[in-house]
Amino acid sequence: MEFYEVLNRRRTIRDFSDREVSNEVLEKVLDAAFKAPTNDHLRQLEFVVVRGQENITRLISPITENTRKIQQAGLEAAGDTMDEDEHAMFVDALPKQQRMLIQSNCLVLPFFRQKDYPLCRPAGQSSLNYFASAWAAVENILLAATAEGLACAFRIPIGNEPEHVKQAVGAPDEYEFTCFLAIGYGATDAHICKQKEICVKDRIHANVW
Repeated sequence: MEFYEVLNRRRTIRDFSDREVSNEVLEKVLDAAFKAPTNDHLRQLEFVVVRGQENITRLISPITENTRKIQQAGLEAAGDTMDEDEHAMFVDALPKQQRMLIQSNCLVLPFFRQKDYPLCRPAGQSSLNYFASAWAAVENILLAATAEGLACAFRIPIGNEPEHVKQAVGAPDEYEFTCFLAIGYGATDAHICKQKEICVKDRIHANVW
């Protein structure tokens, strides 16, 4: 697939089929992470791959309660602060937060080494370089998965989810959890949210804003 076609086809898909992703294809996709820019040239990324719906369900147990709390806040209330496209995405995404991770049957947990300063208490912007590198790696994974005909959806952990995951998989203290990343084959009737139409020329400023 040509590079710009991959960019145009990459979408978050939260509905998966039961077709299994082979270890060979998954390794190829995860290898793309190590081609991304990385802080200090260290590439200190590690991946835990969880397969099997029972294993995934146990691992993501806090998501059920956390999602319920968000739903209690009310989708209708959220509609007052979101534009139409944003609200439509939110309405589709929220009920699928747990299901999409289980349904994919291939849950990838990316970890990165966070040196020197706690992630949530950085000394300065440069203290977040490891975090930035981790997300550059995730973007490479999303693009590689698209090139392989796969679908992806990720959930950024909230509340107690990062510590729960780290403890459950035995991650070292100096490593941080990036996101829940579901990788699989999209369902034939998978919902694809409307994309924002952006005029690039309107977002490019010459010399000053």
